[in-house]
Amino acid sequence: MKQSVKQQLNDYIKLIEQKLDEFLPLKYPEEIWESMRYSVLAGGKRLRPVLCLETCRVLSGNFEQAIPAACAIEMLHTQSLIHDDLPCMDNDDYRRGKLTNHKKFSESTAVLAGDALLSFAPQIIIQKTPKTVSQDKILKVLEEFLVSAGAEKLIAGQVVDIDSEGKQIDKDTLHFIHENKTAALFKLSLRTGAILGDADELQLAALTDYAEKIGLAFQIMDDILDVTSTLEELGKTPGKDALEEKATFVSLYGMDTAKQRVASLCDEACDILKENNIVSDILQEIANSITERVA
Repeated sequence: MKQSVKQQLNDYIKLIEQKLDEFLPLKYPEEIWESMRYSVLAGGKRLRPVLCLETCRVLSGNFEQAIPAACAIEMLHTQSLIHDDLPCMDNDDYRRGKLTNHKKFSESTAVLAGDALLSFAPQIIIQKTPKTVSQDKILKVLEEFLVSAGAEKLIAGQVVDIDSEGKQIDKDTLHFIHENKTAALFKLSLRTGAILGDADELQLAALTDYAEKIGLAFQIMDDILDVTSTLEELGKTPGKDALEEKATFVSLYGMDTAKQRVASLCDEACDILKENNIVSDILQEIANSITERVA
């Protein structure tokens, strides 16, 4: 990775960490806010908010107007992880190398912390987005957020994923899970940044395509790493997919095909950027870094 790109990424991550801490103060009753902060501030790649900020910057020349939305998307992502780890879902003890929320606090607190983040994140968009951003844009961003978080996208993918455990499913069902459980938040990140960056319809369509490619690549990469990584490398319990008889790209197509698919999706994502004259070292680097992780 070029030093300038690495520095840009580090600057974005540092800003995101700072703003997440600022947007989630400790209030009464302390337990719920401590639980929310525990998972949101537990680290991670901050990939989705970075994508949002960089997309806005590429199109408009600055990213400040996208900071609240980027942080809201990270809260939504964290909410999905808290609930995904619950005993009634994937039942995991570790996330990002730390105890999962329900192990640190309690199952009831974890459920409520996820619910609280889901409702609190849109408030951040409404209350913290600069007043210079039009109400129409904020409304579009909220619609993107709520659709992505709901029964048509994120929840739909989770429901079908749970229902598919222990079953032989076809490739269309697997694609539905990946597209809605994982790629939906990548699309939300890029589309939100694009809307706040005044994208035209062609730019919005191109960035949506890019998001779908890297979102699917990221999920296939996750399937691969579940087989090949340790707890220390992965930050969560490896081998869970096979143990719970989950349908994954690896289980349906095999390891070699999975690695080839990641590489082709990331190449296609970079091609989309070039073909549409979207110049961003960071967007290119994010696509390339997915391929490198499974090389």
